[in-house]
Amino acid sequence: MNWLFAGFEKGQWARRAIAIVRSIFKTAAAACMTAMLVGMLPMTALGAALSGDARTAIPYGVQQLIVVDYRSLQNSSVAMQLKDRVLPPELKSLEDALKKSGLNENHDVDVLAFASFRDKPGAQASRIVGVAQGQFPMRDVLLKFKKNGIKPTVLRTNKIYPMGNSGMRMCFLNSSTFIFGGQVALQAALDARDGLTPSMLTNSDLLDLMPSVQNDAVWSVLDSKGTQTMMQSVLGQGGGQLADFDTVKKRLTASRYSLDFQNGVSFNLDVITPDNFSAATMSALMNAALLYRKMSASDLEKQALSETTVKSSAGTLEVRYEASDNEFAGLLQSNLFQAVVH
Repeated sequence: MNWLFAGFEKGQWARRAIAIVRSIFKTAAAACMTAMLVGMLPMTALGAALSGDARTAIPYGVQQLIVVDYRSLQNSSVAMQLKDRVLPPELKSLEDALKKSGLNENHDVDVLAFASFRDKPGAQASRIVGVAQGQFPMRDVLLKFKKNGIKPTVLRTNKIYPMGNSGMRMCFLNSSTFIFGGQVALQAALDARDGLTPSMLTNSDLLDLMPSVQNDAVWSVLDSKGTQTMMQSVLGQGGGQLADFDTVKKRLTASRYSLDFQNGVSFNLDVITPDNFSAATMSALMNAALLYRKMSASDLEKQALSETTVKSSAGTLEVRYEASDNEFAGLLQSNLFQAVVH
């Protein structure tokens, strides 16, 4: 399922971050399941919009941004069933870190976001920074730190605290937002927030993708490289589609997806290209991948694949899937689902 986090680096911190995302983003794994059924990727009245202050702390070179309405997902029974099936008990790094920091992830956190970014132009590896939004008892937390003898490191006016023994660090931006991550990633985020380096607020390409999804419960935007990596991983399971993909992959300029559990399960993916030909080519490749998966699918899985639509429109590849809670709960039992999430 690592294609869901296409922009994330492949080092030790990336593996930890992916484990964290798996444990927090209960329904993001469901989006992965739906997408992988087709051989591709993966929200709503309650939205997971990022505040302006949070956006300033995300560096310019974003490769992938994933944002989750943490509260609304806890109200989904199918999301909780999913968590029981795919969450390894030992991979609860973020929850444990939040608890040890004096925060309750079940009551304090409203929105969680992870941004994979390149901290230098042309850098191949990515770093990851997390953002948490909610109503945090900042004063109480800081008093607890002081009582326990936990001293911050200071970067300009920013105080950076360790998050237990997780290896991560955190910094409050205000009483409703804090950022967390490894030391280097956190410093890059604070440099952006303090205006020393460009922030995501100046990245118009990704900002333009956000309005149509940012009020949904789970959403993500990816840049060109992140989109290409994701789609190549997807089509690699589609039976020899990579040769044709190589001819159009550089024309995949960006993508966005969203997931909604309010009325059953629905998934939407848009891959942006500069012209109709590129989008139509990708549509043909994706439909071929869908047919390839049907060859070895169970009846239940074939039904899910048949209910998935892939088409192109005005230069955009569009993928849509919907299912009732009961239908999706049935898919959780399938062999294909188990193969996807493990």
